[in-house]
Amino acid sequence: MGFQKPPGTQDFLPNSVERWQFVESKARDICRRFNFREIRTPIFEATELYQRGVGETTDIVEKEMYTFTDRGDRSITLRPEGTAGVVRAFVENKLYGEPDLTKLYYIGPMFRYERQQAGRYRQFHQFGVEALGSVDPALDAEVIALGYTFYTEVGLKGVRVEINSVGTPAVRAAFRERLLAFLAPKRELLCKDCQSRMERNPLRVLDCKVDQKHFEGAPSILDSLDEECQTHFDALKQHLTGMNIPYSINPRLVRGLDYYTHTAFEYKAEGIGAIDTVGGGGRYNGLVADIGGPDQPGVGLGLGLERTVMLLESQETELPDLHVLDVYLVALGEAAEQEVSKLLQALRIQGLSAERDYQGRKMKAQMKSADRLKARYTAILGEDELARGEIALKEMASGEQRVVRLDQLAAEVQQ
Repeated sequence: MGFQKPPGTQDFLPNSVERWQFVESKARDICRRFNFREIRTPIFEATELYQRGVGETTDIVEKEMYTFTDRGDRSITLRPEGTAGVVRAFVENKLYGEPDLTKLYYIGPMFRYERQQAGRYRQFHQFGVEALGSVDPALDAEVIALGYTFYTEVGLKGVRVEINSVGTPAVRAAFRERLLAFLAPKRELLCKDCQSRMERNPLRVLDCKVDQKHFEGAPSILDSLDEECQTHFDALKQHLTGMNIPYSINPRLVRGLDYYTHTAFEYKAEGIGAIDTVGGGGRYNGLVADIGGPDQPGVGLGLGLERTVMLLESQETELPDLHVLDVYLVALGEAAEQEVSKLLQALRIQGLSAERDYQGRKMKAQMKSADRLKARYTAILGEDELARGEIALKEMASGEQRVVRLDQLAAEVQQ
């Protein structure tokens, strides 16, 4: 019986993985420009971290986590999202003791056991950033701008930003009563998930994709904001306008995580089936304290890389070819074979990408291989050229061929 990959996972094969390399390199470059530094955390953590950090009433904790007991009888969970692990590392390593703002980013796999559909996998990949140590709404705007810049620079079209304020715990407690008064007469019309959420976290009812038709006329949390929350939200909008980041306000946007305060936002795009959310984030001023650290504010985002790559493909976006071979070496004769091995290593040490034949093929077949590999040049070494200390260099695009000295091959290709 043959083996197959587990359901909800993917193999990233050559010729498609280059899209991922492009997207990841763009993410790293943007983080460099925004002064975020990379952090790498374990792909599994103590289960309690996610129960406390993500929230016990979230779908992630209730339904989707890959949780197991290890040989030390500890409950361990494969990370379902990135923020909780980064905040745990921030606390454990006392990064809050540094005088400057802590600005971190991560790229890596996450794991959720959920129904498979277009753009949704059980092992998926996220690019995320976390900025800790400031309550300034300008920082919220910077994080939103970073995500928007990422989508713009990878070449996606039609990405839009939606924002909302989810207030503070005190604001949400007051809004909860207004919302429950609106929902109570509709209870029997709502799906089972919404009925369950009404008891524990009614704000998340508004996020339901099934029952939206029943929420016409629902109260808006924006009408319940206190002065502090309203001031923060107004300043965020001013900063986004000043940064030329287009946005719209969605008063029903709450996100699927319990730790958000003040700002919540999402990036929307069409082209991957029923799903239109490609990333999002928000402010989480109480999370660090909840996980056991000092009361430090934070704001962050997480962007789905599978959905980004799928959109690039659906929009037929032209991407730079990251796998271009500089030179393909062709050897004719036994002595030339020995010399080509030495040349190959020398070219690679000097920073050039180079390849040769290892299958004993004729020259014509080797030239076809060079063409398939998109080599910029082929360098052909025969017995006569070797005796003269020369090699024939052919530019594949133009077909132009010239003879160069063996010790000048790297310099000629680099030029």
